Amino acid sequence: MSESIIDRLLTSSEPSVRWLTRSRVVGERVDSPQMHRLRDDVVRSSLVRRLLAGRKEDGRVVTHGGPYAKWRGAHWILSALADIGYPPGDPDLQPMFGQVLDCWLDRRYFRDADVQTNEEVRHRQAVPVIQGRHRRCASQQGNALRYLTALGCTDGRVGMLAERLLHWQWPDGGWNCDRRPAAHTSSFEETLLALRGLAVYGQQHGSVDALAGAAKAAEVFLARRMLFRRADGTRITTQFGCLHYPRYWHYDYLGGLQAMVEAGAITDDRCSAALDLLESQRLRDGGWATVSTFHATSPGSRKSLDSVEWGDQGTSRLNEWLTVDALAVLQVAGRLRP
Repeated sequence: MSESIIDRLLTSSEPSVRWLTRSRVVGERVDSPQMHRLRDDVVRSSLVRRLLAGRKEDGRVVTHGGPYAKWRGAHWILSALADIGYPPGDPDLQPMFGQVLDCWLDRRYFRDADVQTNEEVRHRQAVPVIQGRHRRCASQQGNALRYLTALGCTDGRVGMLAERLLHWQWPDGGWNCDRRPAAHTSSFEETLLALRGLAVYGQQHGSVDALAGAAKAAEVFLARRMLFRRADGTRITTQFGCLHYPRYWHYDYLGGLQAMVEAGAITDDRCSAALDLLESQRLRDGGWATVSTFHATSPGSRKSLDSVEWGDQGTSRLNEWLTVDALAVLQVAGRLRP
């Protein structure tokens, strides 16, 4: 089954699917001439052209709502490029790099405001600290750190994103933007991308502090076996056990397993139940299907529009990008068997 689905992905019409399969599932060297040519095909693909179609003459993406505009702002376009294996070091992306760094390193993120209630935060241009915990949506800076590192951004400010994440990290290892004073446990959805950003940055730049922060954050998920409550072993939410593509800033257990791969924790026994679930959700043709989506591709939906359709959606037809992600996780976990 694994061989046949891999063969199918290797003949996909999408160059990014072929590149991801060859690099992350088959394990080909990314510096070979053949892989360089394939990555050039990714850059020239219609998928990438659609993602970058909104750039202005100066190379920036100007949208109502700024770089974080869902799902067409510069933040999300760069995130998608990193996900599909766009090659690092493209100077044409520099204007967009500058956009997101200006956004996520604004002065207000370097000021703490010790407050007692949410009402006190409204007129403060600072990160609220309530009951000794920074209430910050770390998925934003975390995702930026992840994709800027993956795309080879050389702006020296990238490391400041890692510093901010470590400054805001909660005692249990994660992050949370919940401003209720009683909130004392990290959020899966705010912790996932912060962990991934620190892990990728730490590995590429040899940052001991970033790697230590990622390892500490991994415990937020491992302590709950990726999607289960510690108190009674039930699923935290139904959505955490369903698969999506793209995931954007949301959490599901496959996203958690990807983070464990990047943090070097995928062989931890506490990943076993989630890996079992991943294997159980495999379709008969060897792929994986999305259960629901977080985006729309045509007007009229309550969901935010994306410029890309991202493959087949629905419970009975495999999604190629989701399938590559699942196979890559199983490969590193030692569970991918022909």
